[in-house]
Amino acid sequence: MKNQLRIIGGEWKRRVLPFAPIEGLRPTPDRVRETLFNWLMWDIQQAQVLDVCAGSGALGFEALSRGAAHVTMIEPNLEQNKFLKSNLALLNVNNAKLIQSTAQIALKQLSNNQFDVVFLDPPYSLNLWEELASLIDPKLKADAFIYVEADQPLSSLNLPSSWHLIKETKAGTVKSGLYRKID
Repeated sequence: MKNQLRIIGGEWKRRVLPFAPIEGLRPTPDRVRETLFNWLMWDIQQAQVLDVCAGSGALGFEALSRGAAHVTMIEPNLEQNKFLKSNLALLNVNNAKLIQSTAQIALKQLSNNQFDVVFLDPPYSLNLWEELASLIDPKLKADAFIYVEADQPLSSLNLPSSWHLIKETKAGTVKSGLYRKID
């Protein structure tokens, strides 16, 4: 069925969650999520996670299902926020925070040095990688992991020099990489 995502691992494995029928809203594909969470298998446990452009919530819910201590989701769309709230309630989640705001505004209000894992997967058409990465960088703990998803080569995104690419994959037009913050 359209406008649904399936959690692929952890406590809520096989659970199906709805999301709003918004043009351009695209959950990270199952295959890409499986690869990402295999990469993060030991590091997602008890992690403080930031899902910068939450969208469907696929990455944030997957992180919670796999043992993240807390997930902060940022999503500006009011309709999709209602779906995210409903899904958090459905799963009885009490270790997540949902912020209805643009990522630019929300990131300026978050404290520094608090996240172990960050998901950066903005709407491709807005080309926000560089702007959001510069706002995310001070929010990262030492040795944090940053997952970046794009529709263009990762090398063209102008990410902070302290972010070192450690793994990358491609699925169709989706290019994704896992970075490690090294100061």
